[in-house]
Amino acid sequence: MGAGRHGSHFRTDRVSLSGCPAAAAGIYQGSTMKTNGISVIINQASPVPPYEQLRAQLADLISVGRLNHGDRLPSVRQLASDLGLANNTVVRAYRELETAGLVKSRRGSGTQVVALAATTDIKVKLAEHARSYAAAARQLNATDEETLAAIRQALAARDTP
Repeated sequence: MGAGRHGSHFRTDRVSLSGCPAAAAGIYQGSTMKTNGISVIINQASPVPPYEQLRAQLADLISVGRLNHGDRLPSVRQLASDLGLANNTVVRAYRELETAGLVKSRRGSGTQVVALAATTDIKVKLAEHARSYAAAARQLNATDEETLAAIRQALAARDTP
């Protein structure tokens, strides 16, 4: 990611899915964007709305440090074009990320990642991770009981030496 006047840029490149077995079999219906080892995939066949898929994946990339403070996200138009989405879908995802305190949008200067550490309220952080986890569970068609059981198992495993 090249450093610029406003921090580093998160550039997007369209990736062909022609070699993807799921795409060839007609199972995968969506688009993907990959840059610098970072991928965002939108599955149109998923029951999870595209804006939520995008929001959850960007939130995860920020939370694990793949997108850092000061990184500029692609413009709404660019990301929408790269992923084959409507502009308003990207706007909604960006707006929800901003509400969660993960990005800051300014007209004319784009959307930048803000430090996750700036969100100090643990409830806000937990809610963001819970939304991401719930979205992933929905993509797997897991029931609420299966989803909660996985959380309980993960919590129990961390307490076991």
